[in-house]
Amino acid sequence: MMKTLFLQPPSFDGFDGGAGSRYQAKREIKSFWFPTWLAQPAALVPDSRLIDAPPARMGMEPILADVKNRDLVVLHTSTPSFQSDVRVAQMLKDANPNLTIGMVGAKVAVQPDESLLKGAPIDFVARNEFDFTIQEIASGRDLAAVDGITWRGRDGAIHTNKDRALIHDMDTLPFVTEVYKRDLRLEDYFIGYLMHPYISIYTGRGCKSRCTFCLWPQTVGGHVYRTRSPQHVAAEIKLAMQYYPQVREFFFDDDTFTDDLPRAEAIAKELGKLGVTWSCNAKANVPRKTLEVLKDNGLRLLLVGYESGNQQILHNIKKGMRIEVAKQFTKDCHELGIKIHGTFILGLPGETKETIQETINFAKDINPHTLQVSLAAPYPGTFLHKQATENGWLDAANAELIDENGVQIAPLHYPHLSHTEIFDSVETFYRKFYFRAPKIASIVGEMVRSPQMMKRRLREGVEFFQFLRDRHAA
Repeated sequence: MMKTLFLQPPSFDGFDGGAGSRYQAKREIKSFWFPTWLAQPAALVPDSRLIDAPPARMGMEPILADVKNRDLVVLHTSTPSFQSDVRVAQMLKDANPNLTIGMVGAKVAVQPDESLLKGAPIDFVARNEFDFTIQEIASGRDLAAVDGITWRGRDGAIHTNKDRALIHDMDTLPFVTEVYKRDLRLEDYFIGYLMHPYISIYTGRGCKSRCTFCLWPQTVGGHVYRTRSPQHVAAEIKLAMQYYPQVREFFFDDDTFTDDLPRAEAIAKELGKLGVTWSCNAKANVPRKTLEVLKDNGLRLLLVGYESGNQQILHNIKKGMRIEVAKQFTKDCHELGIKIHGTFILGLPGETKETIQETINFAKDINPHTLQVSLAAPYPGTFLHKQATENGWLDAANAELIDENGVQIAPLHYPHLSHTEIFDSVETFYRKFYFRAPKIASIVGEMVRSPQMMKRRLREGVEFFQFLRDRHAA
């Protein structure tokens, strides 16, 4: 077995491009997701190590020392971080010329040849789902015999092997919690809307929805929701409770945990027996009956992608959601005491100054506990990227999606709506939502009731205003 290092490379300060993240940029409030997509193959490779450099605030020096005794390094990369990650790969190769270096992630999954052409130190890239791909390579199997990779021969020629079949029996994958315990520091991971410390895992992969902008289902996970059994999930939660008694919340990072309602209810009932607090991603169409079951068994918060308050834009992006259903769902959550972190995207196809204001008004009306406002990002491999390229909405100067400091730019523009107008609307959205007397009173009330919440909100406030200053400097 090759001595293997799994690496989320160092990047700009505050970069959260980890394998579990959908938002590969600097966030408004510094946040770090667990690198679950790297931890999963690491769990399959004995005596491997996982280094997640950004949350550990680790520079290159200890990594370069580590790779001197390695045979294989697997880097997770993304569109915004790719150029930086290639530079890291070259430093690793310089430190140990005998290294085999591979890259995984959505970027290389959809642009394998281009990634190898632009990444001289890279020996292979894994396409689509890569857990058993990496296990085979780490076991010493010849690259020519490994499904699901594109690789560079000794003569420099690029070869493409056949696709790897997706995993359907998800219970065959080992627990990532074992790798978390071995290699990560729990307290390094923080999400503003989750209780700290938290742990996130996947209970399934893939999403049956067809949202045109969503990266993972279109590149790595697929559109079939492949799931672990409720008993398998409960067993990992039991192990995590044993390893980490200080954990206050478990988050299920499946693209849409509520895609399979009977299974969601079955998992909830298993969690209810364990007495844990948990949260998950959900679509804004979960019926009240299911919400009641989830709430009664420990659900605290739902992360909900509303995206827009304009019905036509939702149709344009194939969201499969109706505004009136989303309103009823949100009302049900409020009445049941389920908190919502709502996510919105500005600059999607069909956006105008009027629809931006419509979305702001919608957000104020439904009033989620917290929200995140992002700029539409046409990642390569998505239908949105294809649309933007064909229609001239995306130009080369904005194709990297972030600036040199990691702040998300507005990559799309339309004849009636400029980059600058879309970019500036994010700050307008935040100010109009949070700088309201009822919302301010709610936040202050939370802080008064909890000293821990006071400390947290004050820190978040400082980071939020620094984020706004960084955006103005961009």
